[in-house]
Amino acid sequence: MRMLSKIVVSAGLVSLSTAVALAAEKPRPPYPHYWVSVATMNQSIPGMSEEMSGMASMFGGRGAGFGPRRTLQLQVEGPREVAEPKAEHLIPPGQKMGESLPLITPKQEKAEYQPEQRGEQPEKYEKPKARMLIYWGCGETVAKGQPRVIDTARMSAMDFGKALSGRSGTRQIPPSPRKGWTYGDWPNSEDKKDVPKDASLVGEHQLKGSYLPDIRFSLDQKRDFMAPVSFSAISKTASGAWPFKWQQVPTAIGYFATAMGHNQKTGETIFWSSSEVPETGFGLMDYLTPHDVQRFIKEKVLMPTSRTSCTIPAGVFKDVDGAMLQFVAYGEELNLVHPPKPKDPKQPWNPQWSVKVRLKSTGSSPLVEAEERGSRPSKKRPAADDGAEQEQQPSDNKKGGGMMDGLKGMFGF
Repeated sequence: MRMLSKIVVSAGLVSLSTAVALAAEKPRPPYPHYWVSVATMNQSIPGMSEEMSGMASMFGGRGAGFGPRRTLQLQVEGPREVAEPKAEHLIPPGQKMGESLPLITPKQEKAEYQPEQRGEQPEKYEKPKARMLIYWGCGETVAKGQPRVIDTARMSAMDFGKALSGRSGTRQIPPSPRKGWTYGDWPNSEDKKDVPKDASLVGEHQLKGSYLPDIRFSLDQKRDFMAPVSFSAISKTASGAWPFKWQQVPTAIGYFATAMGHNQKTGETIFWSSSEVPETGFGLMDYLTPHDVQRFIKEKVLMPTSRTSCTIPAGVFKDVDGAMLQFVAYGEELNLVHPPKPKDPKQPWNPQWSVKVRLKSTGSSPLVEAEERGSRPSKKRPAADDGAEQEQQPSDNKKGGGMMDGLKGMFGF
């Protein structure tokens, strides 16, 4: 019986070893990954025409960027290094950016070694001083239990981080330079042309290069540039609430809004989000997967596309020196792997390449009252007699609280 038991145990171990060996399949060889990040951005002021937006952009200089614009980011990585990496993305005619876009491999610059200077004392760490008020939810009045107060003077760094943390989507790691791989991107040092306002991605696309197989895919209307976020109305009520409306973005699958302001008198920074549950929203203004969007809609964090209006409750931005509203519309995502994964798990599968196309449309606008939006500098303004008066003029304008002064404060120019 003992001998029989040993034989059974040995047979079981052999079977187990065989099963483990079969389960431990050979790892699939690495393959190229290509990411296409498609964004539409619209920094605007409600009631301002495109012509006025252009004028505001001139006032603001390089950083203002008023009006809708489209951006595109292309990133590819191949699992081998080549002496002279070359890659290009052949684009459809409707994109109106030529026949192709070059994906350039950035040059790796060696960091210069700088020895530490002797005698220098290490900088003393000073705990940041900040007091933040967190509000959430659409409505005329602030709901009970708000605001949530975050005060660095009364909490540790760990507690501060936990208080600010909120929901975030599935971690997305786009292609990037790494050892043993070749990386290329656009825009780059050699080509950084603007995307035309009427560009379209619909059609056939092809990616080819010295470190890549031939990658072909097509995009439909759902994966084209999304319509810009356009606020049809933003106005402050007598009670101090800020109702705002937006036009539906046809290809959106979910919405989210957030706003921020600062009270100079109290030193408090105020955050508000459209979420129905407590949420800072810091991790939700970027690309989200469709699965995350649907999950957050069910959790009442994001707004469904049936919504076209929301109200920032009265009192949230009381006595605030300017506040900024930000809005994001999430788009569909395309994920391709070639060849597709077989339905039969026993059938071998060796992917040759993958493509991800992700989309979003964002909009922002200062919360400016109607009389400030409509203010205009006087055409009969007397000319200054000397330089001293010219230097004093800006401080006099600030007293008036005109539209352009508000813009300067909000956008930092």
